[in-house]
Amino acid sequence: MYIFATFKYNMEMELTLRELEELGLTKEQILVIPLDKVKFQTKAIDSMHRSDGRSLIDLAAIFGIIFMLLGVIYGYVFYLGPILWGLFGLVFGAILGFLVDYYFTKKSEVSMRKRGSDADLVLLIHCPQEKQEKVEDILWNNMVLGIGTLDSKTSENKIY
Repeated sequence: MYIFATFKYNMEMELTLRELEELGLTKEQILVIPLDKVKFQTKAIDSMHRSDGRSLIDLAAIFGIIFMLLGVIYGYVFYLGPILWGLFGLVFGAILGFLVDYYFTKKSEVSMRKRGSDADLVLLIHCPQEKQEKVEDILWNNMVLGIGTLDSKTSENKIY
């Protein structure tokens, strides 16, 4: 019987390993695998095939259009005319939109990096069928995020 469990790295995981060893499982029957963290890379333009939903051009285009429209409207009143004020508004709005989007994207990336992922470790336990309930009780009592089992004889999967 194989039992898979996911944990955040904390003291409860260490206590779980101690309790499993006290139950009679050897270190050869327990495998702990640390997971790598996600690295966030925001691109300026999302492609059609690799979109993460965080493009820096979207808000720049929206702000550019809004400021261009305002430049054309008020350009009739100002000295250089509506065409030049529309171009000034387009450039100013695009730069402003890019900077605002860049600031909020970097801020959200920092908060995601601090928060981290839900699971930090995967624990794989190879145990006899008669110890399955005791092992699962130990795991549930020590703040496991999830448990999955695989019966090695029948290849039957159970996910909790």
